[in-house]
Amino acid sequence: MSCSSVGLITLDQALEHYSAVQTLPVVTLPLVQAHQHILAADVLSTVALPLFTQSAVDGYALRSEDLQAGITRFELVGEIRAGIEEHIEIQAGQTVRIFTGGKLPNSADTVARQEIITRSHKQATLTQALDKGADIRYQGEELSIGTTLAQQGQRLGSGLIAALSMAGVQHVELYRQPKIAVLITGDEVNTQLDNDSQVFDANAPMILTWLKEQGFAEVYLEHVIDDEKILTQALSNAMNHYDVVITTGGVSVGDYDLIRPVSMALGAKEIFWQVAQKPGKPLYFAEYQTDRHHSYLIGLPGNPAAVLTCLAVHVSTLLAALQGVTSPAPAWKKARFNNSIKQDSREQLVRMVLDVNEFGQLTVSKLGKQQSHMLSNLNRANSIVRIPARSDAPVTLDYVDFISI
Repeated sequence: MSCSSVGLITLDQALEHYSAVQTLPVVTLPLVQAHQHILAADVLSTVALPLFTQSAVDGYALRSEDLQAGITRFELVGEIRAGIEEHIEIQAGQTVRIFTGGKLPNSADTVARQEIITRSHKQATLTQALDKGADIRYQGEELSIGTTLAQQGQRLGSGLIAALSMAGVQHVELYRQPKIAVLITGDEVNTQLDNDSQVFDANAPMILTWLKEQGFAEVYLEHVIDDEKILTQALSNAMNHYDVVITTGGVSVGDYDLIRPVSMALGAKEIFWQVAQKPGKPLYFAEYQTDRHHSYLIGLPGNPAAVLTCLAVHVSTLLAALQGVTSPAPAWKKARFNNSIKQDSREQLVRMVLDVNEFGQLTVSKLGKQQSHMLSNLNRANSIVRIPARSDAPVTLDYVDFISI
């Protein structure tokens, strides 16, 4: 891991620290269990696709020699269905009924769609001219043996899994997914309000569902009150049994902000604390390592909007880096900015509405209620936009960087 940073660091510096983490071990899994995992190696095709020359339509297999000879009436000598092995060879003046995906006889090189054939008992009559090779899928026309089907660092979505399955891939090498623990801290946070001084917990549902969207379905969750002894036990258990520990709250400078001192007392090494961003300044990142275990702790602020922002920008980068993604940081895109905004001494990460204008350009528009404790605009917000920190040089914000959320 890279050396630690002292004092306030920039967002880009924080992302660089995540990129330096130690990747998790490589494992081999059945393809059907690999959804949302990251490939640890390129996957090459061991077969050509299509596997054999086949009909692209329901129709009749013909010989181009017969077509060139002007034959239009053919003797029907059999039928070939998809997936059924048939050993039929057609001779001059003959045809076979063939269905989509059916293996073409060696002696045939053209298929007539059923729409241009009239049939009576054992005869089939061609009603219009036909070119050689019509409606055929040739063996290997999509890909040949040795073609790269997927690359190291790619995430296995359902589409990619389908493509690999079609090529006969049954097992893949992957980076092991991190085991994740989530600790929600604070006396004031509760799923049910025990007194008038508490608030409903938005962070646990948000983090768990966000992780599930990223492919992490099995996550350990614990609510921890602001008690040093209880927090020490919870952090010790989490850091010694999980690869990533995500905490919310307790990372600022208050008397009950205990995550940082307690984790370091347990042996965690601080990598950085505090990022020049708004929201989410009191972000804490540490590494914990013993002879038996290695883990990372990322301490998020307690305010839900800051948690959302840190998930999309920071936690996503950390998890991607642990799984061997070469460029784990968010892939920021450009959009036209429709509003003006007051710049801050820190870089701002602002929830906005991403849309397309009448000229086909991506645009982002500012929403109200951006304070770090407010989430009500999330029924409309679908992007996070980077607003540069205030500087002496004038900054034009016609275009801004964004990611979708």
